[in-house]
Amino acid sequence: EVHLAESGGGLVQPGDSLTLSCAASGFAFGDYDMAWVRQAPGRGPELLSLSNNDAIRTTYFADSVKGRFSASRDNARSVLYLQMNDLKPEDTAVYYCSLGYGTYVPPKRYWGSGTEVTVSS
Repeated sequence: EVHLAESGGGLVQPGDSLTLSCAASGFAFGDYDMAWVRQAPGRGPELLSLSNNDAIRTTYFADSVKGRFSASRDNARSVLYLQMNDLKPEDTAVYYCSLGYGTYVPPKRYWGSGTEVTVSS
């Protein structure tokens, strides 16, 4: 059974940094592309990044995070990371890791339980 557990969220101030982690289990993590998705209050899900299974290539989809967010993965430990720098109030959302689904927002059944990030002064 696929299990994805995000952690690292919290309340931070604008300009702060935060690193999210996603611990994966129940499947061959290194065989799958992995994605980060976020959903802000009252808005639809937004695909942030897709990290290829080879841990070499990551594609970023949201212009608002390019240059500020960096996704990486450790296939030996089955962990996906999202380093977020220079956080802004508009980054407030629940962040989910997910099995990758190409350039599309993955179906919710592929998501973890999420971790909430609030950026506020």
